[in-house]
Amino acid sequence: MSLIEIRDMYKIYNPGENEVRAIDGVNLTIEHGEFVAIIGQSGSGKSTLLNMLGGLDKPTSGTVIIDGVDITKEKDLSELRSAKVGFIFQLHNLIPNLNALDNVEIPLIGTGMKEKEMKQRAKYLLEAVGLGDRMKQKPNKLSGGQRQRIAIARALVKKPKILILDDSTSAVDTATDAKIRKAFREEIPNTTKLIIAQRISSVKD
Repeated sequence: MSLIEIRDMYKIYNPGENEVRAIDGVNLTIEHGEFVAIIGQSGSGKSTLLNMLGGLDKPTSGTVIIDGVDITKEKDLSELRSAKVGFIFQLHNLIPNLNALDNVEIPLIGTGMKEKEMKQRAKYLLEAVGLGDRMKQKPNKLSGGQRQRIAIARALVKKPKILILDDSTSAVDTATDAKIRKAFREEIPNTTKLIIAQRISSVKD
């Protein structure tokens, strides 16, 4: 069984005379462990597609099957998002009053992991993305690229089945980008990765 199946997906905004077809009859199958890059012009529906795959939005029509479950028929997708899917967004979605270490730890709360183990895991991932010296800093004290790296570490912390990245390395330099790709290879080798990227180096490795 494929991990992700999209069947006849449509997403239409403002149905009627001025409707916008953000997604127009997409069919796609993604297998376990695949790395899929989605490339297109601004406004072509890339982020809309990923939001529907991650259960953040629902299609106007069509089917989205994740790990055997048709998520278009599910009312509560919180378990899907917490247990199977990791997100890294352009706007990071960090909690501003928490420092970098606490932001990365958040997905581990409630998993039964001991606090010491949680901190060790979060520290390890911050070091892996080059932020070992910024653990106690809050997001508003960090650059855009550093905030992106916190978001990446947070998404990796639970080793999700599916990782969705929406142009998530756009604000980092090439050396940091290489560290992030190394973390992907070593930390989540079996995770299915879907990425929107403007830079070819982010997807060709």
